[in-house]
Amino acid sequence: MNLNPKHVTFRGPPISDSEILDRLPQDLRQLLAEVNGFILFDGGLHIRGACLEPEWHSLRKVWEGELALSSLYPVIRSEDIPFAEDCMGDQFILRDEIVHRLAAETGQLFSLGVGVFAFLDEAQKSPLEFLSLHPLVQFQREQGHFISPGELLDANPFFCMAESGAGVHLEAVPALERLSFLAYVAGQISKLPDGTKIQFKFVD
Repeated sequence: MNLNPKHVTFRGPPISDSEILDRLPQDLRQLLAEVNGFILFDGGLHIRGACLEPEWHSLRKVWEGELALSSLYPVIRSEDIPFAEDCMGDQFILRDEIVHRLAAETGQLFSLGVGVFAFLDEAQKSPLEFLSLHPLVQFQREQGHFISPGELLDANPFFCMAESGAGVHLEAVPALERLSFLAYVAGQISKLPDGTKIQFKFVD
C-alpha cells in the first residue's frame, strides 16, 4: 500500500500500545508499524493508532474502552476492529480482514468487500466519491477552514432524515462526543419504522 504524503494532514504519535498492535491482523499491524495512524484529506479519513493518547486517536478507546463500538451498536461484534472513521463519524470496521462501513446515524453495517490496503488505495484514488466527502467540501467552502485533528462534522438535520435533502448545517465538534451522540441517535432510530416523523430536543 502506497500512502501519498500529499494526502496526509496528521500523523499519529509513536506507538504506546504495543499489546493492542500485536493483536491486529497482519496488514493493519504492518500499516500502523510504519505510520501509527493518520488523517487524510484534512479530516476526510482518520485511521486510528496503537496509542493511549490522544484518546480520539486511540484504537483501544473504541475497541475495548467505555466507547467500545460493540457496546454502542448491536450490529458490531467484540472482535470487530473499528480502525477508522470518516469526517461525519461513519465507522470503518475490520471483520474477518474485510472492511465494513457502519452508518453511524442508523447503525446499519455494509461490507465494502476489500481488505485494508485495497480500501486505502480506493480512498486515495477517488476520495470524494469513495468516502462521500461532499459534507467536508461544503464545510470548507462555507467556513473557509478545515476541521482540526480530533474533530468530526455534525449535521443538522441528520442525513438519514428526508429534510436533509433541502440542505444541512455543518459544525465541527469533538470526535468522541460526536461518536457517543451518533450511537444514541442510532439507538433511538432503530426502534422506529421507516418514515416516522421524529423531533430531537436539545438540552444544555
